[in-house]
Amino acid sequence: MKIGDYDIISIETGRFALDGGAMFGVVPKVLWEKSNPPDENNRIELALRCLLLRGNKRIILIDTGIGFDWEDKFKKIYKIDHSKNTLLESMFSLNISPADVTDVILTHLHFDHSGGTTYQENGTFKLTFPNALHHVQGEQWEWAMNPAEKDRASFVRDNFFLLETKKKLNKLNAPGPLFDYVETLVMYGHTYGMQLVKISDAHTTLLYCSDLIPTAAHIPVPWIMAYDNNPLTTITEKKRLLPQAADNQWILFFEHDPFQAAGQIKKTDKGFMFNNEIII
Repeated sequence: MKIGDYDIISIETGRFALDGGAMFGVVPKVLWEKSNPPDENNRIELALRCLLLRGNKRIILIDTGIGFDWEDKFKKIYKIDHSKNTLLESMFSLNISPADVTDVILTHLHFDHSGGTTYQENGTFKLTFPNALHHVQGEQWEWAMNPAEKDRASFVRDNFFLLETKKKLNKLNAPGPLFDYVETLVMYGHTYGMQLVKISDAHTTLLYCSDLIPTAAHIPVPWIMAYDNNPLTTITEKKRLLPQAADNQWILFFEHDPFQAAGQIKKTDKGFMFNNEIII
């Protein structure tokens, strides 16, 4: 897919699993398990999907997946699986090395979105993309440094502390244009200062939904995660964006959907629903 000057490429980085009840909040299991069957521990499989933009003399990566530097207990709890895909293997298949990446846009700093930002070598943390400027909303950065009890466990400083030390951090202070054809939208429901990425030209718009709409099953307005810090705010944000997406045929990119990377939605008598799958 091409939007503006950019080739848009979906990057598979692995799989993990989270509790299905936590992923769907007050939605009864009898409903969500139809499309997201749980394992024996009530966990549902989730993708760790990133997006690559290549063009206009830039290589831009959106989010970095979960990374590798986890203890065995952590890997077991979250069922982390890199047997089929890793971030770097997917990039190497495109003849892209970590040093080639010019920019990383981090939607937020939860471990499953920023874990691949650093890695350990001989006990020392290093930046995975040493030449890239990493773009994070300043509000999210401050929140990650002083999180609330509700999502404190989701922030692992080893994933991102080097960005400031190595002067590879660009703290954004508002939504708006970032590059030609690329802008950010700032959300406050899931975590304070999360940014979605909107890529658009005169013909096509793609919205990188991050954890506002992590899977296609989360398209209906009330289907939100128990992980959200401010669930009523999440509902308000979805009610603002979904009509635009349906009316203007935006492509929604799902970071965590285990079955489809992207698609469009439609409005029905029962609310907003997934319409068709789009391959990226």
